[in-house]
Amino acid sequence: MKLELWRNATLVLQIGGKNILIDPMLGKKNSMGKIPMTDNELLNPLVDLPFSEETLKDKLSAIDAVAVTHLHPDHWDGKAVELLDKNIPVICPEIIAEQIAESGFTNIVSIKDSIIWENINISITEGQHGTGEIGEKMGHVNGFVFKIEDKTVYIVGDSIWYEGIAAEIDQHKPQYIVVAGGAANFAVGGPIIMTSQDMIKVCEYAPDATVLVTHLEAVSHCKEDRKFIQEEIIKNGLQDRCFVLQDGEEYPLD
Repeated sequence: MKLELWRNATLVLQIGGKNILIDPMLGKKNSMGKIPMTDNELLNPLVDLPFSEETLKDKLSAIDAVAVTHLHPDHWDGKAVELLDKNIPVICPEIIAEQIAESGFTNIVSIKDSIIWENINISITEGQHGTGEIGEKMGHVNGFVFKIEDKTVYIVGDSIWYEGIAAEIDQHKPQYIVVAGGAANFAVGGPIIMTSQDMIKVCEYAPDATVLVTHLEAVSHCKEDRKFIQEEIIKNGLQDRCFVLQDGEEYPLD
């Protein structure tokens, strides 16, 4: 088993002999444009994928399924819709299945609670994409738990720390927890994904788990970068089990 970060929330989870592409944002640097309601004019994504277009095509040819947590464009962009085989299995929460089908995908694996796909147990988890009015505008978001034999990986998705994350950890008891960091926010309201302090709370709540941090330095409304988060990890003595992934990095899930 291993996890490879491509960029932002785009990951490949290798589990049970299958390669599952998670939350694909495949467009070139700047192709998404500005993020509304932010305090900057930067074009997104801020960086390219960490490999060439030719390598991207090779990597996509090895993908067995795609998993989508929600439909915000930094998790499911137009380039992903264009490049992905329309017959590939797309694993998603029931709530977004119809919209994905409208993009031409014909093999949708819709999940209400949990399923077994290719001997992998896949569960849908709940998230909270911010608080107050901003949280309501961001809409419903989900994550995934992938489990095979004695290995469990929890992809939290776009969520702040709240009691629902603790409940998912209690239920699934993951060895690996993948969080969206960066403390992204808009010109009004609070963070819509995890701050470094949220990540520390995850580590404290799940002391036996390895926590992997993604969603960094790729979209313009994130306020915390890798250097800052790494310093906070070290300051709290968590460097042996909380890791900030680099774009293109492969992390073994032993």
